[in-house]
Amino acid sequence: MRKVAVCITGASGVIYGVSLVKALSELSYRVDLVISGNARVVLKEEHGKTFEDYLSGLKNVFLHDEKDFTSPLASGSVLVKYEGVYIAPCSTSTLACIANGINKNLIHRIGEVALKERVPLVLLVREAPYSKIHLENMLKITEAGGIIVPASPAFYHKPKNLEDMINFVVGKLLDVLRIEHNLYKRWKG
Repeated sequence: MRKVAVCITGASGVIYGVSLVKALSELSYRVDLVISGNARVVLKEEHGKTFEDYLSGLKNVFLHDEKDFTSPLASGSVLVKYEGVYIAPCSTSTLACIANGINKNLIHRIGEVALKERVPLVLLVREAPYSKIHLENMLKITEAGGIIVPASPAFYHKPKNLEDMINFVVGKLLDVLRIEHNLYKRWKG
């Protein structure tokens, strides 16, 4: 079974991470999921629901505690067997920790391990506007081999609702790891 790790941090737009996990599950991926405490607060605030509300019934989703540094995901010898790591959304605090090698939780450790093992690391950075510090941290991640994706929906696919806009961004995340999907209509020119 193809495996992907997904980490969801407490940046606004937690729904991107939830939708990504749902899409990967529906595509028959094993999803190892880490949810920060702040992400739980943001989801409740923005959508009035819990992760359990969204994730119940999904197959092949395995939850890891953000404080568990003994998780197999903290090990390079395990993470190299994954097609990639998504941090979506990625708070600028998480971005800073990974860019500077600081491990305060399992999400930071997974990001660091992905970079050192050359496992594709994709960060959906959710902030506006970006400061010089944010941009410098994004550059550090990029120079270390990570991929920064902005949470920027397009409009050429003529979205009809919020779900269409979310699906566009999630589709772009899947595109980065070359995962086939039908979440949005591609540009035809």
